Amino acid sequence: MGRRKFFIFHCFIAVLFCGILQGNAAQPRATEILERLAGGFRAMDGYGVKFGVVSGDYEARGSYVVEGDSYYLVLGDAEVFADGAVRREVDNRRRPDAIPAMAFDWWNYGGITRDVMLVSVPDAFIRDYFIRLGKDSDDRIDADVQLAGAAAGTAVRIEIPELNVDRTVTAGATGTASASFRVRRLQRWSPADPKLYRVIVSTDRDRVEESIGFRNIRTEGEEIVLNGSPVFLKSISFHEEIPQRMGRAHSEADAVMLLSEAKALGCNMIRLAHYPQNEHIVRLAEKMGFLLWEEIPIWQGIDFANDPTREKAGRMIREMVTRDKNRCALTFWGVANETQPSGPRNAFLRHLIACCREIDDTRLIVAAFDLVRFDRQRQLFVMDDPFIGELDVVAINKYMGWYHPWPLTPDKAVWDVARGKPLIISEFGGEALYGQHGPADVASSWSEEYQEALYRDNLRMFENIPNLRGVSPWILFDFRSPFRFHPANQEGWNRKGLVSDQGYRKKAWYLMKAYYDKH
Repeated sequence: MGRRKFFIFHCFIAVLFCGILQGNAAQPRATEILERLAGGFRAMDGYGVKFGVVSGDYEARGSYVVEGDSYYLVLGDAEVFADGAVRREVDNRRRPDAIPAMAFDWWNYGGITRDVMLVSVPDAFIRDYFIRLGKDSDDRIDADVQLAGAAAGTAVRIEIPELNVDRTVTAGATGTASASFRVRRLQRWSPADPKLYRVIVSTDRDRVEESIGFRNIRTEGEEIVLNGSPVFLKSISFHEEIPQRMGRAHSEADAVMLLSEAKALGCNMIRLAHYPQNEHIVRLAEKMGFLLWEEIPIWQGIDFANDPTREKAGRMIREMVTRDKNRCALTFWGVANETQPSGPRNAFLRHLIACCREIDDTRLIVAAFDLVRFDRQRQLFVMDDPFIGELDVVAINKYMGWYHPWPLTPDKAVWDVARGKPLIISEFGGEALYGQHGPADVASSWSEEYQEALYRDNLRMFENIPNLRGVSPWILFDFRSPFRFHPANQEGWNRKGLVSDQGYRKKAWYLMKAYYDKH
């Protein structure tokens, strides 16, 4: 069946070709050519044809191959086989100009690890939309809808039934339709009450229905302000991984497992480390009342002077913002993690900030630094990186008691870092093997008791950070890493989790739970 369809395609091309050359007189000659062509094809075990496809800005090369009674079509990186299956080959090998590059302290799973959806749309369809609460308003909703294939003047209807909103606007020459309108009795989304509204966007040809929440987020001096009130961020990080089965988290059930443990800890925020995680996690987190920090893996080893790498990072962060801009739980766009100051680094990160704000200027921009040091002359913890002036919120990774010895007792460890801006401790902690017990003052014991004592010391130090507005321990679960080689205590796992790879809570989990319950 597949071969016959292929022959019909070639017969049509041959007839067209002969007809162009000779007009109606070509009919007998065309029949003779096609008979010989078909006979030649039948005599071959396999053959292929290469072609190109161009449509507007889209361009791809492909091939059509027949092997015996089977065929497959290749277009770009995708393959369609005779059995109807679609197979796509991906290359997850790391390269110096990639993101992440050659260094990454997590298991970088290969292959396709998320849902793939084939979406059928009409010729004129709703390509995108951004519906949100005005940046500085508690009752104005701003809406932008982008159509594809629609004529200028196409009517776009925006409905929010619970708020009695039913507005119709028209698209301009570029297919964009925009509106701003006031609403009454709007209930804003918050971790304590994660209210979502049913929103419908439609044209005469297409319709999209969504659940969208509305909230305000901004900074005021050293405060992070949610819906007009200061908020303290009780956060945790996790990788997109189910450690018990040593595999990528990919389903709604997986999202329930990860987020339920964060909820039990008493968190109101998740730092989705260190890459955009799947939509099951993002959407369920919003329903459960978690603020979210989302980032791309701009980590150690990035070639900041490489223009293609910068453009790739810009494309990645634009894709992240475009996908999740309607999720009101998204509070922070993260542009970097543990980078060293330099001119190329600064230019690279400014490009990422511009990419975010080009699409969405309502969220806060954050980056995490590991540059805090102890100034012995001043007897203070300080940091020197002028780039913090480009950010809304400054975040610090600091592993006191694990990678860094205490220069003085925790109660005397005072910080003078990023004053005038809100500061988040985005990573701290140490490793412990679940069920391993030992002295609480010996780091090499890898004991739960040492990890618990380390957490207690760090929490005491946090009292001496005047602009501290959030804490995010590293990390919720033990996770796989190809660079963790300790033969007895790691064996390919980073053991900094508050919960073991088998789902058992370590002693530090209960200490952190009590801290969050008080805050």
